[in-house]
Amino acid sequence: MSRPARSRLAAGALAAVAAVALAGCASATPAASGGSAAPDDHAHESDTRIAVTYDGGVTVLDGKTLDTVDSAELDGFLRVNGAGDHDGHVFVTAADGFHVLDTGLASGSVGFTGEVFEATAAGHATPHGGRTALFDDGTGEVRIFDTDAIGTGTLPEFDTVTSEQAHHGVAIELTDGTVLSTIGTPESRSGVRHLTADGTELARDEECPSVHGEGALKGEVVVFGCENGALVFDDGAFTKIAAPDAFGRSGNAYVTDTSAIAAMDYKTDPDQEGYLLSKLALIDTDAKTMSIVDLPEGVEYTWRGVGRSAHDDIVVLSADGTLNVLDESGEVVDSWDVIEPWESPVEWQDAHPGLRVVGDVAYVTEPASDRILAVDLHTGEITADVTLDVTPNEFVVVGAAGH
Repeated sequence: MSRPARSRLAAGALAAVAAVALAGCASATPAASGGSAAPDDHAHESDTRIAVTYDGGVTVLDGKTLDTVDSAELDGFLRVNGAGDHDGHVFVTAADGFHVLDTGLASGSVGFTGEVFEATAAGHATPHGGRTALFDDGTGEVRIFDTDAIGTGTLPEFDTVTSEQAHHGVAIELTDGTVLSTIGTPESRSGVRHLTADGTELARDEECPSVHGEGALKGEVVVFGCENGALVFDDGAFTKIAAPDAFGRSGNAYVTDTSAIAAMDYKTDPDQEGYLLSKLALIDTDAKTMSIVDLPEGVEYTWRGVGRSAHDDIVVLSADGTLNVLDESGEVVDSWDVIEPWESPVEWQDAHPGLRVVGDVAYVTEPASDRILAVDLHTGEITADVTLDVTPNEFVVVGAAGH
């Protein structure tokens, strides 16, 4: 078995094979459209910014008013993840890798910084504890760096973790410097490895078929989804939690760092058509148990439709147009009509309603009407509602969480 390698590289030392594979892709340093103004006294009027992808770029909105601040152009299907830094940067995933976008939260200027972590197939971006891990599904390589080191225009120094084989994976560096990284091949995935800072394997668990996603909870316990339950890493050891169904797939974790309960999407039919789900899995990482919540009649969601509030409640955006708040036992405590009913996307990339929860505010997109709205989770009141000039697809909110 090959030993995973981990080494510090200079900022520009990216693999030559990636450069060859990416020839002819979108420009690495697209200019922001609209000519963002220089920083001024109004640069910090909002403590949040929203980055919304559309066909042709990313629009940045003020997190309070939902007014458009500016846009930055980039071709191709785009995904977006918060960078986790203090200045409100965002990773925009494109065909050639991870682009760093400045939302102007601190600088007052919106635009791509010119930093592109090249990748043959850019996958998960996972900030945690002041460090960020970027996973290249095309090579299995993970680059890990100081989260606040981005935004300078020059790639930061980074460590590299090499997977045994390329696969659609995820990695996270823990605060003790060790790394959890998934195991897989281009055809299948099986589990997670625990590695020291120099790449030495401390432990592995391969009882997690189709491992996908991760979430770090209270006490830095980490949970991963499996097609037959969940895998929990706690205090240096893995614990497999079996699903109550023969096929019980959990693929995404919705967590907070103040709760030991992870909410996960849950699917029981491997041949199901469409992407709407009607059950949630609740993982108690203290008791190492899983319970399944059957949502009320008509409440169905996709992976874009679940979040966690400042009070650790679980928030679900349903295809019937309702926004539902559940406590950690799975009981629905509030439900409000917020958008029109909608149907499952045909392909996962298709624009469809999405949810992001920051503090006690739920942000909801409605691509059918090019809307985005903000909902107060205390009252259900829509506090802002804007029609965009573009059709929103994925989005992320960055900045300080309001309570």
